[in-house]
Amino acid sequence: MRNWLLPEYVEDVLPSEALRIEKMRRCILDLLIVHGYQFVIPPLLEYVESLLSGSGSDMDLHMFKVLDQLSGRMMGLRADSTPQTARIDAHLLNDEGVTRLCYANSVLHTVPCEITRTREPFQIGAELYGHSGLESDLEIQCLMLKCLAVSGIDKIHLDLGHVAIVRSLIKDSGALSEFEADLYNLLQAKDTAALKELLCTGLDKRLDKPIRDALMLLPELYGSKKILAHARKMLPSYPEIENALDQLEMVEEELKEFVDTITFDLSDLRGYHYHTGMVFAAYTPGSANAIALGGRYDEIGKAFGRARPATGFSIDLRELSRLVRSDTCSKGILAPYAKDDKALEKIIEQLRNDGHIVITELPGSENKENTLYYDRKIILHNGVWQVVGI
Repeated sequence: MRNWLLPEYVEDVLPSEALRIEKMRRCILDLLIVHGYQFVIPPLLEYVESLLSGSGSDMDLHMFKVLDQLSGRMMGLRADSTPQTARIDAHLLNDEGVTRLCYANSVLHTVPCEITRTREPFQIGAELYGHSGLESDLEIQCLMLKCLAVSGIDKIHLDLGHVAIVRSLIKDSGALSEFEADLYNLLQAKDTAALKELLCTGLDKRLDKPIRDALMLLPELYGSKKILAHARKMLPSYPEIENALDQLEMVEEELKEFVDTITFDLSDLRGYHYHTGMVFAAYTPGSANAIALGGRYDEIGKAFGRARPATGFSIDLRELSRLVRSDTCSKGILAPYAKDDKALEKIIEQLRNDGHIVITELPGSENKENTLYYDRKIILHNGVWQVVGI
């Protein structure tokens, strides 16, 4: 095997894409910071127990693990930044009030989440700790939409769900542990045939018929705002379900003017191991996958001894950059080698201060021009240095 080949689903980021990603990163971070979100840079690897705290077994399968030569303990390379920010909030900052954190870094996955995705996403996101009200959910969701807008995404479809609906249906069914993963996976996949088989065989004696009927109905509760009214009629009138439907209606009313369309999916159970409330996903034409994901996860900090209310979102900038192909690398200005020429040095410095790319032509490279990187030159005309187009 050639020693320059990269592993499957791992790739270099070349100049044009790297520049798009970096521009997006700067714009989004600037936006998050002016909204009061403090930038943190967690370590690339930690002890496995810390990275898995509150996130469940699915994160364990996505994580690369290595043995620490100093301690002999197993360490993991982060597959998600949310547990790390929860640890920072719980132990390093330890504030009693609301804490807002943001991050921008690579994460590593053992397998790609989709066949067309990389195993090394560049994740940027924001987390809000210490507030359990709908206002913080709205703040995070509005912020996510603004981040997508400044990145160049102009058409957004928002999908809303609420895991409290399923949790309230099965909260009194203590005998569900052996079927829990199958139940959630089938609901998420909307596999009604397999779901019916599970409910009518494995769970027929463990769940009352009204609960089984409600669970069977959930995959069909997907669509416009009308399905919320249908859900109120068909689902049990538990206070948790009523509250969840109320929250979804209020969020739709607040956000409908900022997006193209909003739909509701009452069987959306992404991250059910740690999500506790509203979940959301943003989509745009040209991508079959969500371009941003988020939700409420009030229990994730419990493993760190501080189960504060929390909500947040994340975006994969590498995936986003493929959708926003505004331009390639900006071309610069080719300048002669400025040895002992103060006037030339001054004009080069001024151009760079004004934000222009100026590429100095090194001695001996004059006959090896590559206009791939520049489209103008600095030339001496009538004793004055001038910028001219090529």
